[in-house]
Amino acid sequence: MQLVAINWHVYLLTRSPFALGMVGLFRGVPIIVCSLIGGVIADAADRKQLMIGTQSVMLVSAGLLTVATLAQIRRVWPIYILTGLSSAAVAFDIPARQALMPTLVPPKDFPNAISLGLVVFNLATILGPSLAGLLLATRGPAIVYAMNSMSFVAVIFALISMRTSGRVMLDNQQPAQISFNALMEGLKFVWRTPIIVQTMTLDFAATFFASATLLLPIFAEEILHVGARGLGVLTAAPALGSVVTALIMARMGSFSKQGKLVIGSVAAYGLATIAFGVSRAFWFSLLMLALTGSADTISTVLRQTIRQLVTPDYLRGRMTSINMVFFMGGPQLGEAEAGLVAALIGAPLSVVIGGIGSFLAAVFSAFKSNSLRDYEREQSA
Repeated sequence: MQLVAINWHVYLLTRSPFALGMVGLFRGVPIIVCSLIGGVIADAADRKQLMIGTQSVMLVSAGLLTVATLAQIRRVWPIYILTGLSSAAVAFDIPARQALMPTLVPPKDFPNAISLGLVVFNLATILGPSLAGLLLATRGPAIVYAMNSMSFVAVIFALISMRTSGRVMLDNQQPAQISFNALMEGLKFVWRTPIIVQTMTLDFAATFFASATLLLPIFAEEILHVGARGLGVLTAAPALGSVVTALIMARMGSFSKQGKLVIGSVAAYGLATIAFGVSRAFWFSLLMLALTGSADTISTVLRQTIRQLVTPDYLRGRMTSINMVFFMGGPQLGEAEAGLVAALIGAPLSVVIGGIGSFLAAVFSAFKSNSLRDYEREQSA
Protein backbone atom coordinates (compact mmCIF):
# COMPACT_ATOMS: atom_id res chain seq x y z
CA MET A 1 0.00 0.00 0.00
CA GLN A 2 2.75 2.44 0.93
CA LEU A 3 4.72 1.84 -2.27
CA VAL A 4 1.66 2.74 -4.34
CA ALA A 5 0.93 5.75 -2.13
CA ILE A 6 4.48 7.12 -2.38
CA ASN A 7 4.56 6.85 -6.17
CA TRP A 8 1.13 8.49 -6.48
CA HIS A 9 1.98 11.17 -3.90
CA VAL A 10 5.20 12.15 -5.66
CA TYR A 11 3.45 12.18 -9.03
CA LEU A 12 0.67 14.45 -7.74
CA LEU A 13 3.21 16.86 -6.22
CA THR A 14 5.45 17.03 -9.27
CA ARG A 15 3.77 15.57 -12.37
CA SER A 16 7.32 14.59 -13.31
CA PRO A 17 8.59 11.20 -14.56
CA PHE A 18 12.06 12.26 -13.40
CA ALA A 19 10.77 12.85 -9.85
CA LEU A 20 9.24 9.36 -9.92
CA GLY A 21 12.59 8.00 -11.03
CA MET A 22 14.21 9.67 -8.03
CA VAL A 23 11.97 7.58 -5.76
CA GLY A 24 13.62 4.50 -7.23
CA LEU A 25 17.04 6.04 -6.65
CA PHE A 26 16.31 6.72 -2.98
CA ARG A 27 15.03 3.17 -2.60
CA GLY A 28 17.98 1.61 -4.38
CA VAL A 29 21.07 3.45 -3.15
CA PRO A 30 20.62 2.69 0.59
CA ILE A 31 20.16 -0.97 -0.26
CA ILE A 32 23.37 -1.05 -2.28
CA VAL A 33 25.30 0.91 0.36
CA CYS A 34 24.02 -0.97 3.43
CA SER A 35 23.29 -4.50 2.22
CA LEU A 36 26.81 -5.94 2.47
CA ILE A 37 27.26 -4.93 6.10
CA GLY A 38 23.67 -6.04 6.69
CA GLY A 39 24.61 -9.56 5.59
CA VAL A 40 27.67 -9.65 7.86
CA ILE A 41 25.55 -8.57 10.83
CA ALA A 42 22.83 -11.11 9.93
CA ASP A 43 25.40 -13.91 10.17
CA ALA A 44 26.84 -12.60 13.46
CA ALA A 45 23.84 -11.28 15.39
CA ASP A 46 20.59 -12.88 16.52
CA ARG A 47 18.54 -12.74 13.34
CA LYS A 48 15.23 -12.46 15.18
CA GLN A 49 16.41 -9.51 17.25
CA LEU A 50 17.88 -7.83 14.19
CA MET A 51 14.54 -8.10 12.38
CA ILE A 52 12.69 -6.63 15.36
CA GLY A 53 15.01 -3.62 15.15
CA THR A 54 14.61 -3.17 11.40
CA GLN A 55 10.83 -3.47 11.57
CA SER A 56 10.82 -0.80 14.29
CA VAL A 57 12.77 1.57 12.02
CA MET A 58 10.25 1.02 9.23
CA LEU A 59 7.42 1.69 11.68
CA VAL A 60 8.96 5.05 12.59
CA SER A 61 9.57 5.93 8.93
CA ALA A 62 5.94 5.29 8.00
CA GLY A 63 4.78 7.26 11.04
CA LEU A 64 6.88 10.27 10.04
CA LEU A 65 5.48 10.08 6.51
CA THR A 66 2.02 10.27 8.04
CA VAL A 67 2.92 13.34 10.08
CA ALA A 68 4.58 15.09 7.13
CA THR A 69 1.55 14.46 4.91
CA LEU A 70 -0.96 15.65 7.52
CA ALA A 71 1.16 18.78 7.92
CA GLN A 72 0.55 19.35 4.19
CA ILE A 73 4.21 19.58 3.28
CA ARG A 74 4.26 20.24 -0.46
CA ARG A 75 7.87 19.29 -1.13
CA VAL A 76 9.06 15.84 -2.09
CA TRP A 77 12.38 15.73 -0.22
CA PRO A 78 10.83 14.44 3.08
CA ILE A 79 9.31 11.57 1.09
CA TYR A 80 12.68 10.83 -0.49
CA ILE A 81 14.55 10.89 2.83
CA LEU A 82 12.05 8.69 4.68
CA THR A 83 11.94 6.30 1.73
CA GLY A 84 15.73 6.06 1.95
CA LEU A 85 15.56 5.41 5.71
CA SER A 86 13.09 2.59 5.23
CA SER A 87 15.19 1.09 2.42
CA ALA A 88 18.27 1.15 4.64
CA ALA A 89 16.33 -0.87 7.23
CA VAL A 90 15.29 -3.32 4.50
CA ALA A 91 18.98 -3.81 3.66
CA PHE A 92 19.46 -5.27 7.14
CA ASP A 93 16.08 -7.00 7.37
CA ILE A 94 16.10 -9.17 4.24
CA PRO A 95 19.45 -10.94 4.84
CA ALA A 96 18.28 -11.88 8.33
CA ARG A 97 14.84 -12.96 7.08
CA GLN A 98 16.02 -15.09 4.17
CA ALA A 99 18.89 -16.62 6.15
CA LEU A 100 16.42 -17.69 8.84
CA MET A 101 14.02 -19.40 6.41
CA PRO A 102 16.04 -22.56 5.59
CA THR A 103 16.34 -23.33 9.32
CA LEU A 104 12.55 -23.54 9.67
CA VAL A 105 11.82 -26.36 7.19
CA PRO A 106 13.67 -29.45 5.85
CA PRO A 107 15.59 -28.92 2.56
CA LYS A 108 13.16 -31.13 0.62
CA ASP A 109 10.29 -28.83 1.61
CA PHE A 110 12.15 -25.58 1.04
CA PRO A 111 10.90 -24.89 -2.56
CA ASN A 112 7.31 -25.39 -1.35
CA ALA A 113 7.96 -23.07 1.59
CA ILE A 114 9.18 -20.37 -0.80
CA SER A 115 6.14 -20.86 -3.06
CA LEU A 116 3.68 -20.68 -0.16
CA GLY A 117 5.52 -17.68 1.26
CA LEU A 118 5.11 -15.94 -2.09
CA VAL A 119 1.39 -16.78 -2.06
CA VAL A 120 0.98 -15.05 1.31
CA PHE A 121 3.11 -12.09 0.27
CA ASN A 122 1.36 -11.62 -3.05
CA LEU A 123 -2.13 -11.94 -1.59
CA ALA A 124 -1.17 -8.89 0.45
CA THR A 125 0.27 -7.34 -2.70
CA ILE A 126 -3.07 -7.83 -4.46
CA LEU A 127 -5.23 -6.51 -1.64
CA GLY A 128 -2.83 -3.73 -0.63
CA PRO A 129 -2.59 -1.79 -3.91
CA SER A 130 -6.30 -2.23 -4.60
CA LEU A 131 -7.19 -0.83 -1.17
CA ALA A 132 -4.51 1.85 -1.57
CA GLY A 133 -6.04 2.95 -4.88
CA LEU A 134 -9.46 3.29 -3.24
CA LEU A 135 -8.07 5.22 -0.27
CA LEU A 136 -5.91 7.46 -2.46
CA ALA A 137 -8.95 8.37 -4.54
CA THR A 138 -11.11 9.16 -1.50
CA ARG A 139 -8.88 10.04 1.46
CA GLY A 140 -5.34 10.73 0.24
CA PRO A 141 -1.96 9.18 1.11
CA ALA A 142 -1.83 10.02 4.85
CA ILE A 143 -4.25 7.25 5.82
CA VAL A 144 -2.18 4.74 3.83
CA TYR A 145 1.03 5.75 5.59
CA ALA A 146 -0.70 5.51 8.98
CA MET A 147 -2.07 2.03 8.26
CA ASN A 148 1.36 0.87 7.17
CA SER A 149 2.94 2.22 10.34
CA MET A 150 0.47 0.34 12.54
CA SER A 151 0.95 -2.89 10.57
CA PHE A 152 4.53 -3.24 11.81
CA VAL A 153 3.22 -3.83 15.33
CA ALA A 154 1.77 -7.14 14.13
CA VAL A 155 5.04 -8.06 12.42
CA ILE A 156 7.06 -7.39 15.57
CA PHE A 157 4.61 -9.44 17.65
CA ALA A 158 4.93 -12.34 15.20
CA LEU A 159 8.72 -12.24 15.47
CA ILE A 160 8.62 -12.22 19.27
CA SER A 161 6.24 -15.21 19.19
CA MET A 162 8.42 -17.26 16.80
CA ARG A 163 9.78 -20.38 18.55
CA THR A 164 13.22 -20.56 17.00
CA SER A 165 16.69 -19.28 17.72
CA GLY A 166 17.93 -16.55 15.47
CA ARG A 167 21.61 -17.00 16.34
CA VAL A 168 24.06 -18.91 14.12
CA MET A 169 27.03 -20.83 15.46
CA LEU A 170 30.09 -21.91 13.51
CA ASP A 171 31.46 -25.45 13.69
CA ASN A 172 33.53 -24.48 16.74
CA GLN A 173 30.32 -23.32 18.47
CA GLN A 174 31.50 -19.72 18.43
CA PRO A 175 29.35 -16.94 16.99
CA ALA A 176 30.48 -15.34 13.74
CA GLN A 177 32.27 -12.02 14.02
CA ILE A 178 31.44 -8.66 12.46
CA SER A 179 34.60 -7.91 10.53
CA PHE A 180 36.02 -7.07 7.12
CA ASN A 181 37.31 -10.64 6.84
CA ALA A 182 33.77 -11.93 7.35
CA LEU A 183 32.59 -9.72 4.50
CA MET A 184 35.40 -10.96 2.25
CA GLU A 185 34.55 -14.57 3.12
CA GLY A 186 31.04 -14.04 1.78
CA LEU A 187 32.26 -12.27 -1.36
CA LYS A 188 34.78 -15.03 -2.09
CA PHE A 189 32.14 -17.73 -1.65
CA VAL A 190 29.77 -16.05 -4.10
CA TRP A 191 32.51 -15.33 -6.63
CA ARG A 192 33.72 -18.94 -6.55
CA THR A 193 30.23 -20.38 -7.03
CA PRO A 194 29.31 -19.84 -10.72
CA ILE A 195 25.64 -20.80 -10.36
CA ILE A 196 25.14 -18.03 -7.79
CA VAL A 197 27.00 -15.41 -9.85
CA GLN A 198 24.99 -16.26 -12.95
CA THR A 199 21.57 -16.14 -11.24
CA MET A 200 22.43 -12.82 -9.59
CA THR A 201 23.67 -11.27 -12.83
CA LEU A 202 20.60 -12.38 -14.79
CA ASP A 203 18.31 -11.10 -12.05
CA PHE A 204 20.00 -7.69 -12.03
CA ALA A 205 19.94 -7.29 -15.81
CA ALA A 206 16.30 -8.34 -16.16
CA THR A 207 14.97 -6.14 -13.36
CA PHE A 208 17.15 -3.15 -14.25
CA PHE A 209 15.73 -2.96 -17.75
CA ALA A 210 12.13 -4.05 -17.15
CA SER A 211 11.04 -1.75 -14.31
CA ALA A 212 7.56 -0.80 -15.48
CA THR A 213 5.93 -0.58 -12.04
CA LEU A 214 7.28 2.86 -11.23
CA LEU A 215 5.63 4.34 -14.33
CA LEU A 216 2.18 2.89 -13.58
CA PRO A 217 0.83 6.26 -12.31
CA ILE A 218 1.55 7.71 -15.77
CA PHE A 219 -0.10 4.78 -17.53
CA ALA A 220 -3.13 4.96 -15.21
CA GLU A 221 -3.62 8.71 -15.60
CA GLU A 222 -2.45 9.61 -19.10
CA ILE A 223 -2.51 6.47 -21.24
CA LEU A 224 -5.20 4.12 -19.95
CA HIS A 225 -7.25 6.91 -18.28
CA VAL A 226 -8.31 4.87 -15.24
CA GLY A 227 -7.15 7.15 -12.39
CA ALA A 228 -6.17 6.18 -8.85
CA ARG A 229 -8.60 3.25 -8.63
CA GLY A 230 -7.22 1.82 -11.85
CA LEU A 231 -3.70 2.35 -10.54
CA GLY A 232 -4.45 0.09 -7.60
CA VAL A 233 -5.73 -2.65 -9.91
CA LEU A 234 -2.74 -2.29 -12.26
CA THR A 235 -0.34 -2.54 -9.33
CA ALA A 236 -2.11 -5.63 -8.02
CA ALA A 237 -2.12 -7.45 -11.39
CA PRO A 238 1.46 -8.83 -11.21
CA ALA A 239 0.76 -10.12 -7.70
CA LEU A 240 -2.37 -11.91 -8.92
CA GLY A 241 -0.35 -13.66 -11.60
CA SER A 242 2.24 -14.50 -8.98
CA VAL A 243 -0.28 -16.03 -6.55
CA VAL A 244 -1.78 -18.32 -9.18
CA THR A 245 1.65 -19.44 -10.35
CA ALA A 246 3.01 -19.94 -6.82
CA LEU A 247 0.01 -22.12 -5.90
CA ILE A 248 0.60 -24.26 -8.99
CA MET A 249 4.30 -24.55 -8.19
CA ALA A 250 3.59 -25.50 -4.58
CA ARG A 251 1.19 -28.18 -5.80
CA MET A 252 3.72 -29.57 -8.30
CA GLY A 253 6.51 -29.62 -5.71
CA SER A 254 9.56 -30.31 -7.90
CA PHE A 255 10.73 -29.45 -11.39
CA SER A 256 13.24 -30.73 -13.90
CA LYS A 257 15.61 -28.52 -15.87
CA GLN A 258 15.40 -25.76 -13.28
CA GLY A 259 18.16 -23.69 -14.87
CA LYS A 260 16.45 -23.60 -18.26
CA LEU A 261 13.17 -22.69 -16.55
CA VAL A 262 14.83 -19.68 -14.90
CA ILE A 263 16.15 -18.39 -18.23
CA GLY A 264 12.86 -19.05 -20.01
CA SER A 265 10.85 -17.25 -17.34
CA VAL A 266 13.07 -14.16 -17.62
CA ALA A 267 12.57 -14.17 -21.39
CA ALA A 268 8.80 -14.38 -20.89
CA TYR A 269 9.01 -11.53 -18.38
CA GLY A 270 10.68 -9.32 -20.98
CA LEU A 271 8.17 -10.17 -23.71
CA ALA A 272 5.18 -9.48 -21.43
CA THR A 273 6.74 -6.13 -20.46
CA ILE A 274 7.06 -5.18 -24.14
CA ALA A 275 3.41 -6.07 -24.71
CA PHE A 276 2.34 -3.96 -21.73
CA GLY A 277 4.30 -0.99 -23.05
CA VAL A 278 2.45 -1.01 -26.39
CA SER A 279 -0.99 -1.78 -24.93
CA ARG A 280 -3.73 0.84 -24.89
CA ALA A 281 -6.47 -1.49 -23.60
CA PHE A 282 -6.91 -1.70 -19.83
CA TRP A 283 -7.82 -5.41 -19.83
CA PHE A 284 -4.83 -6.35 -21.99
CA SER A 285 -2.50 -4.28 -19.83
CA LEU A 286 -3.77 -6.14 -16.76
CA LEU A 287 -3.18 -9.48 -18.49
CA MET A 288 0.37 -8.58 -19.47
CA LEU A 289 1.19 -7.35 -15.98
CA ALA A 290 -0.21 -10.60 -14.56
CA LEU A 291 2.08 -12.52 -16.93
CA THR A 292 5.08 -10.54 -15.69
CA GLY A 293 4.16 -11.55 -12.14
CA SER A 294 3.79 -15.19 -13.16
CA ALA A 295 7.13 -15.29 -14.96
CA ASP A 296 8.88 -13.46 -12.13
CA THR A 297 7.54 -15.95 -9.57
CA ILE A 298 8.87 -18.95 -11.49
CA SER A 299 12.26 -17.29 -11.68
CA THR A 300 12.22 -16.14 -8.03
CA VAL A 301 11.27 -19.52 -6.52
CA LEU A 302 13.87 -21.41 -8.51
CA ARG A 303 16.64 -18.85 -8.08
CA GLN A 304 16.10 -18.54 -4.34
CA THR A 305 15.98 -22.31 -3.93
CA ILE A 306 19.20 -22.77 -5.89
CA ARG A 307 21.08 -20.10 -3.95
CA GLN A 308 19.90 -21.02 -0.46
CA LEU A 309 20.51 -24.75 -0.84
CA VAL A 310 24.03 -24.42 -2.23
CA THR A 311 25.03 -21.96 0.54
CA PRO A 312 26.10 -23.10 4.05
CA ASP A 313 23.92 -21.74 6.86
CA TYR A 314 26.71 -19.61 8.38
CA LEU A 315 27.14 -17.79 5.03
CA ARG A 316 23.48 -17.34 4.06
CA GLY A 317 23.12 -13.83 5.46
CA ARG A 318 26.16 -12.61 3.54
CA MET A 319 25.15 -14.39 0.35
CA THR A 320 21.67 -12.87 0.59
CA SER A 321 23.07 -9.40 1.23
CA ILE A 322 25.29 -9.63 -1.85
CA ASN A 323 22.30 -10.82 -3.83
CA MET A 324 20.31 -7.82 -2.56
CA VAL A 325 22.59 -5.54 -4.56
CA PHE A 326 21.32 -7.41 -7.61
CA PHE A 327 17.69 -8.33 -6.92
CA MET A 328 16.74 -5.08 -5.15
CA GLY A 329 19.35 -2.69 -6.47
CA GLY A 330 18.49 -3.74 -10.03
CA PRO A 331 14.80 -2.80 -10.00
CA GLN A 332 15.31 0.32 -7.88
CA LEU A 333 18.10 1.67 -10.10
CA GLY A 334 16.05 0.48 -13.05
CA GLU A 335 13.21 2.69 -11.85
CA ALA A 336 15.55 5.67 -11.87
CA GLU A 337 16.63 4.73 -15.39
CA ALA A 338 13.01 4.21 -16.48
CA GLY A 339 11.98 7.59 -15.08
CA LEU A 340 14.84 9.37 -16.84
CA VAL A 341 14.19 7.63 -20.16
CA ALA A 342 10.45 8.26 -19.84
CA ALA A 343 11.13 11.97 -19.29
CA LEU A 344 13.14 12.00 -22.53
CA ILE A 345 11.10 9.77 -24.87
CA GLY A 346 7.84 8.97 -23.05
CA ALA A 347 6.68 6.23 -20.68
CA PRO A 348 5.47 3.65 -23.26
CA LEU A 349 8.71 3.62 -25.23
CA SER A 350 10.71 3.48 -22.00
CA VAL A 351 8.84 0.33 -20.95
CA VAL A 352 9.22 -1.29 -24.38
CA ILE A 353 12.98 -0.66 -24.45
CA GLY A 354 13.24 -2.10 -20.93
CA GLY A 355 11.38 -5.26 -21.95
CA ILE A 356 13.71 -5.72 -24.91
CA GLY A 357 16.70 -5.38 -22.59
CA SER A 358 15.30 -8.02 -20.23
CA PHE A 359 14.64 -10.43 -23.10
CA LEU A 360 18.16 -9.97 -24.49
CA ALA A 361 19.61 -10.66 -21.02
CA ALA A 362 17.83 -14.03 -21.03
CA VAL A 363 19.09 -14.82 -24.53
CA PHE A 364 22.64 -13.99 -23.45
CA SER A 365 22.33 -16.27 -20.41
CA ALA A 366 21.03 -19.11 -22.55
CA PHE A 367 24.28 -19.09 -24.52
CA LYS A 368 26.86 -17.98 -21.92
CA SER A 369 25.69 -19.03 -18.43
CA ASN A 370 26.52 -22.73 -18.66
CA SER A 371 26.21 -23.53 -14.94
CA LEU A 372 22.74 -21.99 -14.77
CA ARG A 373 21.52 -23.36 -18.09
CA ASP A 374 22.49 -26.93 -17.21
CA TYR A 375 21.51 -26.83 -13.53
CA GLU A 376 19.46 -29.67 -12.01
CA ARG A 377 18.54 -29.65 -8.30
CA GLU A 378 20.06 -33.09 -7.82
CA GLN A 379 23.47 -31.44 -8.12
CA SER A 380 23.01 -29.89 -4.66
CA ALA A 381 21.08 -32.78 -3.08
